[in-house]
Amino acid sequence: MTARIYPAEPDFESHAERLFADALREQLPDDAVMVCGQVFSDRREDREADVIVVWPGFGIAVIEVKGGSVALRGGEWRQVGGGLDKRIRPVDQAKKCKYLLRDYLRRDRRWTSGDPRMVHLVALPATTLPADFDAPDAPRWMVLDRADCSSAADRIASALRQLEHDTEPPSLEQVEELVECMAGVGIPQQDLAAGLLEREAECDLLTRDQARVLDMLEGNARVEIRGGAGSGKTWLALEKARRLTAAGQRVAVMCYSRGLAEFLKRRIAAWPAKQQPAYVGTFHYLGIGWGVPAGSDDDSTYWEEFLPGEMVSLAGALPEAERFDAIVIDEAQDFAESWWPAVVASLRSPDDGCLYVFADEGQRVFARQGRPTVALTPINLTENLRNTKQIAGTFGSLTTSQMKNRGGNGVPVRFVQCTTDQTVDVADDEAVRLLDDGWPADAVALLTTYRRHPEQAARQKGGPEAYWDSFWEDEDLFYGHVLGFKGLERPAVVLAVNGFRDEVRAREMLYVGLSRARDLLVVCGDLDLIGRVGGGGVVRRLTGGGVA
Repeated sequence: MTARIYPAEPDFESHAERLFADALREQLPDDAVMVCGQVFSDRREDREADVIVVWPGFGIAVIEVKGGSVALRGGEWRQVGGGLDKRIRPVDQAKKCKYLLRDYLRRDRRWTSGDPRMVHLVALPATTLPADFDAPDAPRWMVLDRADCSSAADRIASALRQLEHDTEPPSLEQVEELVECMAGVGIPQQDLAAGLLEREAECDLLTRDQARVLDMLEGNARVEIRGGAGSGKTWLALEKARRLTAAGQRVAVMCYSRGLAEFLKRRIAAWPAKQQPAYVGTFHYLGIGWGVPAGSDDDSTYWEEFLPGEMVSLAGALPEAERFDAIVIDEAQDFAESWWPAVVASLRSPDDGCLYVFADEGQRVFARQGRPTVALTPINLTENLRNTKQIAGTFGSLTTSQMKNRGGNGVPVRFVQCTTDQTVDVADDEAVRLLDDGWPADAVALLTTYRRHPEQAARQKGGPEAYWDSFWEDEDLFYGHVLGFKGLERPAVVLAVNGFRDEVRAREMLYVGLSRARDLLVVCGDLDLIGRVGGGGVVRRLTGGGVA
């Protein structure tokens, strides 16, 4: 029995607040919510509510927590501790925060239930009140002292029951509405867009710090840089390609995914001509460009064996001017072992030509297994620079190595429980909600883990180029599958966990899906399936962030 808490990792101003909040959380049921350190502002001042308890069937309690020794002398509250003796107004603070919360809900267009049942209380976790304590503005039932901490939830329930004749308590659905309101969803689109741009700039600056890795490797021609999701691998791959090209080398930038290839092309197209590599695209289309006949998408033998073998033969006959001094590969864990001979044969100097490989073994979502067939110096990236701490926490247990998160705080990850058959419809509703709340269409992606979304299937009928062009349009959100979205990201992602074709690779696919969102992640699916695939760590993170 543990209440949900917002934010997931609250900052408490004192040890007393933390101890009280921890004790209270353990006493509250799973469907209750605790909001800690919530700031409210009006035209006159800012007020911080230490603890807000939202309890379905009971009501809302706004609690002011005061540590140290607290006394009431001559109608004046005093707090002594840390060498200070100061006047405090705990009852006024709790009462004002209660009314600020009430007014905030009245203004939010999604709160349609009227004024909920609310009470304000004071908690003094280090003070013992006398048996006959009473005050005009603080009767004994309103104040929780040290002895009351072990039964704080019962005291709160009792205080709220006294208001049964007044207003109705919130239902489970209303509690979720209030959580959404407190998360700040529904801010104006222009403010949201500005915030997204600021976050993008912050992530970009953090990623550019990774350039020091390339500086240290300046004299090393063959390197494998490994890192988890959000570690800046793609940026480093592009930066290495830019540096090599600027130095006069003929460079190829390769990957497996068509979507990632289109992303790389568009990024590089904005560079000065003298910094643009000679080839940017998928490994396979390099061979097709050399003259290998094109094959159908459903012919795995063609892509896995025939085309790579033909590339080895053709590479040997290429004029030296058409080979490369250096090759940079992003998402290299997608490459089969049979492809590497063709990669090496593409170099002007197969024995010692420059080869920079960027990979994340945790994202090996395809059945093929392969490792580079040449010796590479391994370098590990250990920091997540892109995802918020809340998002990074959801997939942290799925990574192959522990990552330090530098992406900053964000809003809680939202989990929506539904059956696997309902997942796509539920995800549609969640995506529409984001757009209604002001998220720009080009900031949102809806991804599936098994069958493609009907809208994705419809767009793909126009061919791969037309489909991936829709990724860059701002008229509608993007619909994709986690397999094709590797290496890409969106500020907001709605992940529809609608099953898995093969649960052998399901864990890796879940990892990819959970890590594609930079700022906001909504996960829709069956918790039992997610737990079976991702384990208890993912389940705890999802349910701790809020279940709708």
